[in-house]
Parts: sequence; structure tokens; C-alpha cells
Amino acid sequence: MEKLSTRRRIYDRTMRVLLWLAGGITCALLAFMIGYIFFRGIPNLTWPLVSGQTSYLKNTIGIFPNIVNTLYIILVAMVLALPLGVGAAIYLTEYAASRRLVAVIEFAAESLAGIPSIIYGLVGMLVFVQFMNLQNGILAGGLTLVVMILPTIIRTTQESLKTVPQAYREGALALGSGKWHMIRTVVLPSAVDGIVTGCILAVGRIVGESAALLYTAGFGLALNDFVTALHASSATLTVALYIYANERGETAAAFAIATILLALTLLINLSASIAGRRLRRR
Repeated sequence: MEKLSTRRRIYDRTMRVLLWLAGGITCALLAFMIGYIFFRGIPNLTWPLVSGQTSYLKNTIGIFPNIVNTLYIILVAMVLALPLGVGAAIYLTEYAASRRLVAVIEFAAESLAGIPSIIYGLVGMLVFVQFMNLQNGILAGGLTLVVMILPTIIRTTQESLKTVPQAYREGALALGSGKWHMIRTVVLPSAVDGIVTGCILAVGRIVGESAALLYTAGFGLALNDFVTALHASSATLTVALYIYANERGETAAAFAIATILLALTLLINLSASIAGRRLRRR
């Protein structure tokens, strides 16, 4: 028994050391990548680059149109995906009576979440650009991203709705409230932190997405107004990063864009973490 106990303690300590070592290596690699991007990108992050436009005649590089296009596509995707995602989550949690139907919808959402983004880009090009005759632009790219982020919004909203105590619903109904009035005035305000978390995570995926937008949003580097950008080739920050790094060989501009994207990603993840902590405290 003593030998068995000693072996077990040695085994546990060895596995604990290996786990800590694996975690330390992972964190070190992450810190190295973040530090290297900031080290290469911050010196090249200048005001003319951020506020200017790319011109072949003047031989200048500017990413202001790409920043605007990123904001455009976030607006289009969230305006379309948020009502659909929250509405689907409300239906699945509050109204759906058939467990089989709920299981089918949840399985479909999980399957969509596991599809590679390049597949979304190809399908978006075939459906929205060719079949629906939409030109490459913010609208086609936004519709493609809607399909991508719907599972995230649905699942986070659904889990948030499930954390609302059943006593809240029963109390509202006992006071004479209708079901939709109860959901709108009691359930949704109580689950707002989870809904916000899902929106933040969806925005983070939109900001960092490139493969799905290469075939749908286009490569245009010109600055367009919102209406024109809906049907005109408009490159977001991630697509511009691909263009400058892979096609034009402008590594300085590419690292500057990567620095902006990395800072946005860290900020979005921090916001999602804060919202998640508030939800757990509640």
C-alpha cells in the first residue's frame, strides 16, 4: 500500500509539472507573438498611415478607408444578426415545446460554428454574389458574416436566458403579465449581460475575419460612403493586411495593421471577460 501510494504521489506530481510546463510554454509563445507584433508594428503606426488613403499616383499608403469599411461591415452584420440571434434564442428557451425541434436547431447552430471561415466565403460568393447578383461589397460580406456569427449570438443568449431564475417568470405571470410582456420586461433585462457578451464576441470575430471577406467584400482600398460601399469592393482591415503583406510586400504597413487588429482583439476579449464576470456574479 505504501509503495502504491508513493507511486501515485510521484505520478500526480509529474503530471502536475507537465501540465504547468505545457501551460507555461503556451503562455510564453502567446506573449512572444504579441510582443513581436507590437515591437514591429508600433514604430510604423503613424498618423498619416491611419488617417490617409492609399494612392498609386502619390505613392502613399493609408488605411483610413479600411477602418471605415470595418465599421461599416460591423454595423451591417450586427443589425441583421442581433435580432435574428436573440429572437431565435428567445424562441428556443421560452416558446419551443418540441425538444426534438430544439435539438435539431441547436445541432445546426453547433455545426455552423464548426465550419471553416473559407467555406463561408465560398458559399457567400456563390449565394450572395452570383445567385443573388449582389456585387462584392459590404452587403455581401455582411450577409456572409451574419451566418457565421449567428451561432455565437444564439448560444450565448440562450445560456444567459437559462440563468434567469424561474421565480422571476412565475412572479411576473402571477401578477397578470402576458408572456411576451414578461419576457420583454423581466427576462431580457435580467439576461442583458449575456446578450452583450455574445455581441462582443461576435464583433471580435467580425474584426478578425479575412477568409470569408476575400470573396464577398472585395479588395477595394478606396474610401466610399455607406450606400456606395454596400455594392462596391471594400477591403476591411484584415483584407488590407493580406493585400499589403502578401501582394504588395509592404511589411511595415502590414505590421501596423496587425497592431491595430491585435489591440482591438485584446480590448474586445477584455470587455467580454468583464461582462461574463458580471453575469456570473448575478
